Amino acid sequence: MATLGKLRVGLPACRPLTRPAVARAAAQLHPPPPETPLATAALYVHWPYCEKRCSYCNFNKYIPRNLDEPRMRNCLVKEAQTLIQLSQVQRITSVFFGGGTPSLASPFTVAAVLDALSQYTYLAEGTEVTLEANPASADALCLDKFRAAGVNRLSIGIQSLNDAELKLLGRNHTACNALRTLEEAKTLFPGHTSIDLIFGLPGQTIASWVQGLKEVLPICDNHVSLYQLTLERGTLLFKQVDQGLLPMPDPDVVSEMYECARLVLQDTGFHQYEVSNFARNGALSTHNLSYWQGSQYIGIGPGAHGRFVPRGDGKIHREARIQTLEPDIWMKEVFAFGHGTRKRTELNTLDILEEILMMGLRMDVGITHQVEIC
Repeated sequence: MATLGKLRVGLPACRPLTRPAVARAAAQLHPPPPETPLATAALYVHWPYCEKRCSYCNFNKYIPRNLDEPRMRNCLVKEAQTLIQLSQVQRITSVFFGGGTPSLASPFTVAAVLDALSQYTYLAEGTEVTLEANPASADALCLDKFRAAGVNRLSIGIQSLNDAELKLLGRNHTACNALRTLEEAKTLFPGHTSIDLIFGLPGQTIASWVQGLKEVLPICDNHVSLYQLTLERGTLLFKQVDQGLLPMPDPDVVSEMYECARLVLQDTGFHQYEVSNFARNGALSTHNLSYWQGSQYIGIGPGAHGRFVPRGDGKIHREARIQTLEPDIWMKEVFAFGHGTRKRTELNTLDILEEILMMGLRMDVGITHQVEIC
């Protein structure tokens, strides 16, 4: 791996958070070339840290002991610059800060990444910028600072409004916390707040699931994501079920939970545009659509995945990339090489078609025989 140039990192000490710097810089530094098709990509930013590990989660996440956030921030900025130059992408179509718990990060970290994007590619004002938030780490003041840093869409991991279920999942928030965060988020991000809910939990019934859903839908915003619980090896919940300490619902019951949820959401004005995702008033997730439609996306941060053509290396075929998982090792690699890519796999035409087929069939619009492959 070769270094692709040095990068200015860090933020001015007195940088205000009253207006996203990215919105100022985009039009001035990188206006779109007239009458020229732009090479585009979505960008995913992985924040790998959490306050605790939930009982069901096997994502790439870590409980920090002595977190050096300025170092992490500089590495995210540097890797973003390197991979944007490598991809020769001219416009970023969406940005998603996921994790981990990115609402634990400083708003300055979010602002630094967005500022870097506006310096090295075109990031139009109003481009969808989503932040995942945990109700336990996202009060109104915190959310307002993220909004000032450039976030314009929020995804809240509510998961359940049943305190017993939240405890089972190992969540560090209560139903009361979740409802308060949702109300605050709707005020700051009206029309652009999404919630995540999980079904198929041990001991959960169809009646309790539907009751919780009916409780939250009247007060939620315009986007809902439903996820069936998956037991992942290595998690506490997997161990408890495997040892017979917790009973999982019958698969037919879980299937009926899903069908009931679809009907309840439909009756509340939501349109199912993907297997797990529902929106009303046109509030579809631009970022997630880029995955399902087979578009290019760049992943930065420990363990992030990406799919793009490394044109800066003279390549013409898309590669699947995985960044180094462990944050401290990843940071060392970014300082040494400009990025922390651990694995690169060139994708041939059949690989890409298989991905387009698999992801495209998740959407209500399906797929067509006319697809653009790169």
